[in-house]
Amino acid sequence: MSDTGPALRLRGISKSFDGVRVLRGVDVSITRGTVHALLGGNGSGKSTTLKVVAGVYRGDPGGVVEVFGTPHPADSFSPQQAHRAGLRFVHQDLGLVDDLSVAANFGLVSGFPQRLGAVRWRALHERTARELAAAGLDIAPQAPVRALRPSDRTRVAIARALQDDDGGHPLVLVLDEPTASLPHHEVDELLEELRRRREQGHTIVYVSHRIPEVLAVADDLTVLRDGVVAYSGPVSGLTEDHVIAMMTGLAAEQAAPAARTPRAPTTAAPLLRVSGLCTAGLGPLDLEVRPGEVVGVAGLLGSGRSRLLGLLAGQVPRTSGSVQLAGREIHHRSPRAALADGVACVPEDRARDAAFPDRPLWENVSAIAFPRYARWWGADRRAERRDAVKAAAGFAVHAAHGEVPFASLSGGNQQKAVLARATWTSPRLLLLDEPSQGVDAMARRDIHSFIHRHVDGHDRAALVVSSDFVELAALCDRVLVLRDGRLRAELTGAELHESAIALAVHQDREDPR
Repeated sequence: MSDTGPALRLRGISKSFDGVRVLRGVDVSITRGTVHALLGGNGSGKSTTLKVVAGVYRGDPGGVVEVFGTPHPADSFSPQQAHRAGLRFVHQDLGLVDDLSVAANFGLVSGFPQRLGAVRWRALHERTARELAAAGLDIAPQAPVRALRPSDRTRVAIARALQDDDGGHPLVLVLDEPTASLPHHEVDELLEELRRRREQGHTIVYVSHRIPEVLAVADDLTVLRDGVVAYSGPVSGLTEDHVIAMMTGLAAEQAAPAARTPRAPTTAAPLLRVSGLCTAGLGPLDLEVRPGEVVGVAGLLGSGRSRLLGLLAGQVPRTSGSVQLAGREIHHRSPRAALADGVACVPEDRARDAAFPDRPLWENVSAIAFPRYARWWGADRRAERRDAVKAAAGFAVHAAHGEVPFASLSGGNQQKAVLARATWTSPRLLLLDEPSQGVDAMARRDIHSFIHRHVDGHDRAALVVSSDFVELAALCDRVLVLRDGRLRAELTGAELHESAIALAVHQDREDPR
């Protein structure tokens, strides 16, 4: 491992899929011992670049991935070579097993010390304790991962990636959207951890859509747009507006999501009325959503916010209580039954719960409406494909053609495709869990616009769960705050801003009502 030169250098990195060139001669040089941010809109080539660096994708011939002075041809670089070269990765899905202890999660990567075929748990706990202490984490090795705060989970994943298995040499740590699911008050803790790792000599490649975080922690940044480098240089002197303009090619005000104009109070009968609703970890709960409303649901992890959507979507069984949609009692026992009643859900984890990754884009969009193309002689797949491609285009999904595998789309395009599918049957109640998590400014603007378009002027409404309080304030007419499975506050009017939502979410005392 050379002691001079950049930690990571990409030279002439290109990548093509089915004749479509996604990356076109990307050149980036990342200085040792710095935090270097990598930004780009959905479809910019950012994710493809990371996968080439990780050896998951083979680059086109001629490109070079140089790590600590050692060049590697991009068209033959493998994950094993990336690891040996000193590259470490922590993805947005941290790869931690919730039901295992912290020590066992470390052992999954570094191996389990054994004697006579039996795991030496004491040795594993001692080794893990040293790594946790070195990371400044006051966490017991025996602690179950599911009991950790979100920021501590991320810090544990970082500590696991940087285990001293490489002779103590500084490493290149690539973090992909590490703060996407963190509450805002825990983000600062993670950024401080990155600064500490930088001081230890490690090099951090930081991927995020949250531009203020990038400006706060990064020394340098590279912006990709349409598969080429739009900017690569120091952060000093840049503003958020500068970065947005480089990412999108538009002025910042054009890229910003349009704020929701709160609806005037209405005397219309509620579209959704929930009374005394209970299930494990939720309730009793009473709430109403009126036609044309976008109602936000805020709360910390474990507050019951996602469980509420799951219950309304027929994914979680109800133990008691009443749910009425447009005045009619509904009792969904499956997502199919909910959909038949006009309730559609976009889940938080689209890759796991809302996608067929290896199937083409058009099949992912049309899956919800397949029965309408059934004929006596079979399925009219030609009409189904035509309509699905049209629906995807209506939601600004950017793809070379309808046959593109869903997994090859950028995160923002995947999310818009899932939203196109959810709204295909014009559901009366649209349930959205973290609808713009991990997408860029332009995709977020599109998604907000589509949600407003779906409910405005129709007998429809949307219920939105989000960890992003700025998003809730911009998108919603009202915000409901859950804590310990109960409704603790309702924010409207002048209260509907980021700081008020954050205060209500983290407030320990109960609403006296």
